[in-house]
Amino acid sequence: MRAVLVVNPRATATTPAGRDVLAHALASEVKLEVVETDYRGHALLAARAAAADGADLVVAHGGDGTVNEVVNGLLADGLRPDLPMLGVVPGGSANVFARALGLPRNPVDATHQLLRAIDERRSRRVGLGRVEPNVAVETGPRWFTFNAGVGLDADVVAGVDRKRGKRASQLLYLRVAVAEYLRPKHERPDLTVLVPGHEPVSGLKLAFVSNTDPWTYLGDRPVRLSPGTTFEGGLGLFGLRTLGLPTVARHLRQALSPSGKQKGRKLVGLEDVPLVVVRAEEPARLQVDGDLIGERTEVVFTSVPDALNVVV
Repeated sequence: MRAVLVVNPRATATTPAGRDVLAHALASEVKLEVVETDYRGHALLAARAAAADGADLVVAHGGDGTVNEVVNGLLADGLRPDLPMLGVVPGGSANVFARALGLPRNPVDATHQLLRAIDERRSRRVGLGRVEPNVAVETGPRWFTFNAGVGLDADVVAGVDRKRGKRASQLLYLRVAVAEYLRPKHERPDLTVLVPGHEPVSGLKLAFVSNTDPWTYLGDRPVRLSPGTTFEGGLGLFGLRTLGLPTVARHLRQALSPSGKQKGRKLVGLEDVPLVVVRAEEPARLQVDGDLIGERTEVVFTSVPDALNVVV
């Protein structure tokens, strides 16, 4: 088996020692090439080259951003039956995709599980979310593994990006989220959501789209907005008509509850839907898997079943 290990050395929980242990362990089982990323987009290019070169496996060692780049690299030239399998060894702060797959948070434990899965030829097919290309600003689709959003969450990602001198952590995200909620940098435009088979809903203040459950993690606790959403089903939608404190507090409490069941008069919640269209009266920020994409007045999210084979 030919494999490419893509490592982000600047990820929160990635260390040179951990990288060497992972590389040595993998090299004992497969013919291995190691790529350390130097800039944003490097992991995407490395994964795309690996797919074009006929690699059997591409392993992402880093945070959710690294995983997202690798996934987008694997699929950069379209869905094909001969795409490399994806392996993940967590190295970030949240590691939402890896944890949603049931992988250990500890990189050493995750490495052992990856090696066992390779030896036993154990994998699973997962569906992905896709942001359809906007011809005005993009040349192709953008894939996401666990969540995407228009509005508040994308504003938080933008706020974290502005603090590039600080190491990304869950505490930093939480601080920026509180500050962005209490003192928004701009007026948030009203959003309209369209879903096949449902009446259009206008006047929303945020729209989050999930590809799996949970939406993210707060430390060890899952934050659940669409608890019925899975990698094998369609997308989940969580929208709010207001960002008033009582409404936000209510849904945050529900999101942190064991069931994650969401209900309320200001809520627009759907699960297992094939497509979600979000339109904004003014350009609104868009994020996918915690990566800021830019501003859009319309975003089309689609569910793509069985998009990738993941070693688990």
